[in-house]
Amino acid sequence: MVSSLRVHALPAAWRFALIGALASLPITAILNWLPNSEASIGGGIMIFGAFIAGAIATIRSSDPNAAGLRTGFIASIIALTIFVVTVGTTATWPLPRVVFFVFASGMIVCVASLFGLGFGRVGGWVANTVVSR
Repeated sequence: MVSSLRVHALPAAWRFALIGALASLPITAILNWLPNSEASIGGGIMIFGAFIAGAIATIRSSDPNAAGLRTGFIASIIALTIFVVTVGTTATWPLPRVVFFVFASGMIVCVASLFGLGFGRVGGWVANTVVSR
């Protein structure tokens, strides 16, 4: 007899965060085509990805705050990686600049995670409102 037990390697909040981050990439690309748009990948994931992750988490009876927080964390890591790859290869890195970069990176991770939590909560609220009607 075959068991239909499903084993997931990632917890639900992380799965929803990754789905939201990937789903927000086309939205960010379309927004970047608009005139005078400066949409970044990290910002798009932080806003739209967290919104989508919160909506999916609510529909799946999970915590939208957790999914949004993790999506914001993913957005901050991607944004910092893009910054280091583009600017870090051409800049010199004396010790005071490294210390400032580490401090600023920690602040960016915290702020992006909080924004992700907020947009995840909004996405969960919207999904809950739409589904309950």
